[in-house]
Amino acid sequence: MRFLSDLQSRILQSLGLVFGDIGTSPIYTIGVILLFILPIPANILGMLSLIIWTLFIVITVQYTWLAMHISSIGEGGTIVLKEVLLSLLKPDSRLIPVISVLTILGIALFIGDSVITPAISILSAVEGILLIPGFEQTGGGLILLIAVIIATALFFIQRRGTEKIAFLFGPVMLLWFVTLTVTGIIAIISYPQILLALSPTYAFVFLFENGLTSLFVMSAVILCVTGGEALYADMGHLGCEPIIKGWYCVFPALVLSYLGQGAFVLQHPETHNVLFSMFNYQLPFLYIPFLLLSICATVIASQAMISGLFSIVYQGMTTHILPRMKIEYTSPELRSQIYIDTVNWMMLAAVIVVMLEFRSSENLAAAYGLAVAGTMLISSIMMTMIYILRHDPVKWAVAAALIVVDTAFFLSSFLKIPHGAYWSFIMAAIPLLIIVAYIQGQKKLHTIQKPVDIESFLPQYAAAYRSLPKIRGTALYFMGDTRHLSPYIEQIFFKNEILYENNILVSIQTRDAPFGVTTELDTNLGHGLHVFTVNAGYMEVVDITGLLRSRGIDEKTIFYGVENIVSESFMGRVYGIIKKNSPPFVQFYALPQEKIHGVVTRVEM
Repeated sequence: MRFLSDLQSRILQSLGLVFGDIGTSPIYTIGVILLFILPIPANILGMLSLIIWTLFIVITVQYTWLAMHISSIGEGGTIVLKEVLLSLLKPDSRLIPVISVLTILGIALFIGDSVITPAISILSAVEGILLIPGFEQTGGGLILLIAVIIATALFFIQRRGTEKIAFLFGPVMLLWFVTLTVTGIIAIISYPQILLALSPTYAFVFLFENGLTSLFVMSAVILCVTGGEALYADMGHLGCEPIIKGWYCVFPALVLSYLGQGAFVLQHPETHNVLFSMFNYQLPFLYIPFLLLSICATVIASQAMISGLFSIVYQGMTTHILPRMKIEYTSPELRSQIYIDTVNWMMLAAVIVVMLEFRSSENLAAAYGLAVAGTMLISSIMMTMIYILRHDPVKWAVAAALIVVDTAFFLSSFLKIPHGAYWSFIMAAIPLLIIVAYIQGQKKLHTIQKPVDIESFLPQYAAAYRSLPKIRGTALYFMGDTRHLSPYIEQIFFKNEILYENNILVSIQTRDAPFGVTTELDTNLGHGLHVFTVNAGYMEVVDITGLLRSRGIDEKTIFYGVENIVSESFMGRVYGIIKKNSPPFVQFYALPQEKIHGVVTRVEM
């Protein structure tokens, strides 16, 4: 893509990395809505008007206008909304606990949504095989097997990094949106009256005249905006501008596709798998290539959600909402392009479970949307609070109106609970349990094991160093903050009375730049006590041993702290499991294993 400017290249990448989920919603949205209404002109025009104006209100207004103007170091998502809100409030504000609860619920719902999205996207595309002549009787088991294989392959390639994937997927999604546009226009030409659906009056009339049925339809219309929250969470991968400009291209393509499908339904009222049937009717000789393209597009849709999930989990770790996991940075240009191994494989397992449970995209669609609507509602509430605190009356008024819209979608989605929407709660309950247990556990742990202030530590150390025998050689002690020491260091020095001739406190700090490593050795703390600080770019594989050798340091022993959590309470036990399975800090670096010693502290909660 050398012939493209940098912005054009990033817009193309955004088609693959950001818009995959919302771009493949036309595959199944109208088919699901038709389960609730008769394909007569008044219903079809009302349905299409609802879809078009939902896309405009939720994606254009809520996300690309309001949300995209709220970021932290270029990042977006629920956690970013929380951090921005907290920065605008006083430390003793009564809103802080409310914001924390909203954030936790938003993250949990987003993760639940992240599981269902790949399942429904891939299944819906693979089911297009049933329209190929000779394959009409293909069994559901084979369709399911193909979908599971595709999903597994997608998660296996995640380690390569989203930057490389976006480079490959962008042109494919561009072809997908061009195809949606062309097929939509062809269908509209054959039934131009469908353009009346561009008027919002048809949506209002439909809602007013259909009562309870309109709520069922709204619970299905929400499918057209799946991917909105991921679009915001993915902002850190490419930046705000290419996503906004990319939406200006995607929005017309989606509108034309939905209008075209509506026109096709009015001319062929017996159809349900609308997009595939429409293409097969218009260009039957190209149907198999289109089917392959749709499968590729749904794989990319899943990629958009996976990338968004990685971003949210990363933000959760940096803000101490989620436990530490090993992160691999996959881009020298953007720190937010990451891969998290644990999340990747847990998500794959959950996607396969959901596929096996529901077995078809129609069944999944009946359960899909509750988590999406819940996440949207939480975002609109937090954005309203932000713009009120920023004294921006226009934006807070619009955000407040969005609360009403999102609430309507959220309440309508509750109608899906008997049909499997409870799975959204099940999928969200697991991360919610982990988050709550981790936050509560960390709070109790810090209360029980308070960090040692270095100013109060130094006199004790000086007295111990004068009076206690020393072990020959040098010992390293890993810690995070150079001003507040981990309690295990105090335990080694003062309780166990273990002192080496040279004791070096090692702190590793990560910079926003991708490359570069600087070190600083402070030898002025006291006799035999030094601080070795490493500042490294986020893409650097830090060679701690090599850096120490360059300073003439040859350690004999390496210490790090480990807490063994013991508790009788359920949440305490969950926290203990989390701590036990969280990788120790030192495992992220290549250190001589024979020198490493974990100092285990038993903590009763």
